[in-house]
Amino acid sequence: MFDSGVGGLAVLIETHRLLPDEDILYYADSAYFPYGSRPPEQIRERAAAVTRILLDRGARLIVVACNTATSAAIAYLRETFDVPFVGMEPALKPAAERTLAGKVALLVTPQTARGQKLAALIDRYGAEVAVRTIAAPDLAERVEAGAIDDPATRALVRAYVAPVRASGADVLALGCTHYAFLRSMIEEEAGDGVLVIEPSAAVARQAVRVLDSLGPRERRASGGRVLYLTSGNDAAFAAVRARLEAAGAALPPGVAEVPRAEEG
Repeated sequence: MFDSGVGGLAVLIETHRLLPDEDILYYADSAYFPYGSRPPEQIRERAAAVTRILLDRGARLIVVACNTATSAAIAYLRETFDVPFVGMEPALKPAAERTLAGKVALLVTPQTARGQKLAALIDRYGAEVAVRTIAAPDLAERVEAGAIDDPATRALVRAYVAPVRASGADVLALGCTHYAFLRSMIEEEAGDGVLVIEPSAAVARQAVRVLDSLGPRERRASGGRVLYLTSGNDAAFAAVRARLEAAGAALPPGVAEVPRAEEG
């Protein structure tokens, strides 16, 4: 699985919990973070490059653990590579099903907010409810820096959540994997009347279904191996993982490896 940085680790946590016997490669494309500030064609190029790296290392299934990359690139990836892909999208369907007020909000990156995939998702599931889309510049960047519990991050969260309360929405769907690590803060700022939905567990369940459709899985008594890779600075990636763990994230133990020269 891959993301532009550490956000997809939320999906890794859920996937490893369901598939403890599977080897998992996690690629943080940190040298190109954030995807959200890049044009769609560049995101597609990076997604394809990372896919080739994962395939060269034996991947049978690739999880695009990034809403922005899913929006910009997953159709292209499916056309280009002969391997199944599982992508991310804001949890608008369950949000629409669970709202009592008939009003839901989506918290997304600016690139996802502009994407056609989100527009199609709103057309499909937002017909019966009012949908408020809130673009959140700089919020993923706070998580990428490991600043998940400081006043500056809380100030951003408070500013982005205020329109949710003002709109009367009673469900808030998180549309960026990085936001999973801010879920508690977002829930605090949203208040008791707003249900916050984050899709990492649902994506992990879909990954299990797709993997099972490929045939019998190997069972290892010793468990699977998690390999952490990054196109960016390996020490910085390890430091952010440590900060997330210190804040309570249940990251699976794994091995960090410097990518091969051709993988940069």
